[in-house]
Amino acid sequence: EVLVESGGGLVQPGGSLRLSCAASGSTMYYHAIGWFRQAPGKEREAVSCINRSDGSTYYADSVKGRFTISKDNAKNTVYLQMNELKPEDAAVYYCAADTMYYCEPYGPIRNADFRSWGRGINVSVSS
Repeated sequence: EVLVESGGGLVQPGGSLRLSCAASGSTMYYHAIGWFRQAPGKEREAVSCINRSDGSTYYADSVKGRFTISKDNAKNTVYLQMNELKPEDAAVYYCAADTMYYCEPYGPIRNADFRSWGRGINVSVSS
């Protein structure tokens, strides 16, 4: 079970980043992949989620209209396009997969719903 995140880094407020989550091993057969983030001193929170079967998605209110999740089934990769980044978006971002879970468009999306996790990647937003 391997999930590998990439694409993080430092960006100025208002800038953009695209995170990638590549799935291999048993995670290639995921039903849903979610993106979570955890800022220092805060709990891990769900950011977005996408279902493999129908491409339906979930977004946290804080990122709606700025972040877009997408998938490339042939590459077993899920992307998180993050635009108009704000300092409060800075966090370690994790992707998570599950072979049974289905993301409901209105949530809630919980950490415990996902059994496979990547190691996380840092996103910094600062001028």
